[in-house]
Amino acid sequence: MILLYDSSFEGFLSVVYDCYADKLEPEDIFPVELYQSPIFSEKRYIPTQSGHADKVWKGWQKKLSRKLKQLPFQAHLSGEPGIEMKLLQFARFSFASPVPVDTNFGDQAILDIRKAARRVTQEAMRMIQFVRFQKSNDRIYFSGVSPRYDVLPMTLYHFKNRFADQHWLVYDMKRDYGFYYNLHTIEEVTINEKNFNIGNGQLSPNVVHEEEASYQSMWQQYYKNITIRERLNLKCHKNHMPKRYWIYLTEKRGTKGKL
Repeated sequence: MILLYDSSFEGFLSVVYDCYADKLEPEDIFPVELYQSPIFSEKRYIPTQSGHADKVWKGWQKKLSRKLKQLPFQAHLSGEPGIEMKLLQFARFSFASPVPVDTNFGDQAILDIRKAARRVTQEAMRMIQFVRFQKSNDRIYFSGVSPRYDVLPMTLYHFKNRFADQHWLVYDMKRDYGFYYNLHTIEEVTINEKNFNIGNGQLSPNVVHEEEASYQSMWQQYYKNITIRERLNLKCHKNHMPKRYWIYLTEKRGTKGKL
């Protein structure tokens, strides 16, 4: 049996609930939009039910170590092939054990989950470090990014506290959704009419605030002036600031691989 769900973490928790409630033993679990149906396969779609998901999550939290409460959520954000079955196995181990099993590195599924969660956490930190905002005509600070993993939900606490007095919108161009902060709450949004370049996240000239170009120019000049040319180390620089993020950085625009 193949189980399908809507790709959300809440949807996955609903799958876990149904596996216990209906005694299901799935061969695999897929987000419905990624599933390519074989001719001979039994499949079942599990709808997301908040009540079921909440019950599973509260129970699972009690079974996790204090510092690893978000481990399943972080690993799920990786979206890596097969992560759902590993998480289901992890859930079953957790609920069956009287003590936390999240440090049992002898189990391959748990080890893979820990590694996936670490990769997601690292990507979230890089998003926090390398996001650059542009001011639009309507005074919303916009940033378009394409992170390797679905990490925007992990960055919201930082952005809300760091830019509490500004309207901002961080948009994941790869997954076509983002989060907008209106000085009070954060809302998930999808932009149908995209007034930005989906390749590098740059706002279209007709929606950029008139002061934005001068601020970008000043920032680029500052970056250039503080660089000590005699001490350039491109290899070290790329280790700390991977080149795949350069297209989003104001100070890197037009460098073409140079410092």
